[in-house]
Amino acid sequence: MTHRDHNDITSLDADLIDVARNARERAYVPYSKFRMGAAVRTNEDEIVPGALIENVSLGLAMCAERVALFGTVTTGHRPVRLALVAPRTDGELTFPCGACLQVALELGGPDVEVIAVDTDGESATATVGDLLPRGPHRT
Repeated sequence: MTHRDHNDITSLDADLIDVARNARERAYVPYSKFRMGAAVRTNEDEIVPGALIENVSLGLAMCAERVALFGTVTTGHRPVRLALVAPRTDGELTFPCGACLQVALELGGPDVEVIAVDTDGESATATVGDLLPRGPHRT
């Protein structure tokens, strides 16, 4: 995992993170109050946003990352980079859950780069393959 600070973010990453940060503001989180936003850069250099959407029936909620990842399918593209902006979890940067990693693996493969960013702008990157090392990698 590579840690970054504000000065290490490339302009392409900054655009992606800004979209995720803006999506975070639109999160629907009346139960947890845990605002999360995501954005996916596609293989055609489009950016697809996603926001956490909760539901009183927990199984009907959808993570911000999956909202954005599924959006890439509707645009006819594949994800190549995923940014997630969220508060820290137990003092650590918040990375995608296993379900979101599995979707990213399925739709984009193990080389999809994940950028986790906290609310202060500190970030770290890893690939889906790093975060899900024994996942069923597509060939």
